[in-house]
Amino acid sequence: MGQNFLSDPSTAETIISRANLSSEDVVLEIGAGLGALTIFLARVVKKVYAVEKDRQLIKLLKAELLANRISNCEIITKNILHVDLHAIADTTRSKITVIGNLPYGISSQILIKLIQSRSAVERTILMFQKELAQRLTAQPGGRDYGRITAMLRYCADIRILATIKASVFYPPPKVDSTVIETRFKPTAMYGPHDETMLFAVIKAAFGNRRKTLKNALAASELDIDSQTALKALNSAGIDPSRRAETLKPAEFVSLEICLREAMAKREG
Repeated sequence: MGQNFLSDPSTAETIISRANLSSEDVVLEIGAGLGALTIFLARVVKKVYAVEKDRQLIKLLKAELLANRISNCEIITKNILHVDLHAIADTTRSKITVIGNLPYGISSQILIKLIQSRSAVERTILMFQKELAQRLTAQPGGRDYGRITAMLRYCADIRILATIKASVFYPPPKVDSTVIETRFKPTAMYGPHDETMLFAVIKAAFGNRRKTLKNALAASELDIDSQTALKALNSAGIDPSRRAETLKPAEFVSLEICLREAMAKREG
């Protein structure tokens, strides 16, 4: 399935050490593989839910856990996109920490799922290919700042924990990886707003990122005409000629509020 397995025990120890995990933590690991990280995790935390969809690996993973006398690990044979994170949090009566080396092809889908499920997730410690990590940690104003970055910065504090060389994986990927921690935070500081609509506005703005915000919104699936987009942008104090990558999360929230108001007036 194109996996790259962590083959250096010291790297696993480094990741877990920098994550500052404790014996009270409940961890969900995305893509447990052969257990290179799982075993170290289980020795440190209260409980590990090891998610692995490749059934060919499950027998080997179970053997590794048994050989290392690991009893606090539960294997979930599913695609992470189909795992109910709230059900796990309800079972353990605590928010979970999510750890894993994310597959490049579905990283964005997984991140969106984690953002939407953050009432069940305390924080994430995830490994990404270096190029994607640069985009996820980008500040507003640059080409690397995109839809997922804006969504993350809206609801989480982001920091880099470690850089991992390609040589510690088998087979080695073509690029190095970066471990990023995202710690979710309350969004009440933005005041009353509609988060579902906010994420739709962010998606619309970045859907045509070469266009100005006014034109990007008018060309989106939000059913907004140019005049409505212009009124909302002016009400939010945002120059209509700006582009999506220049907006901070608080500006997207203001835009979402003003767009809803403008659309309600139009319909009224």
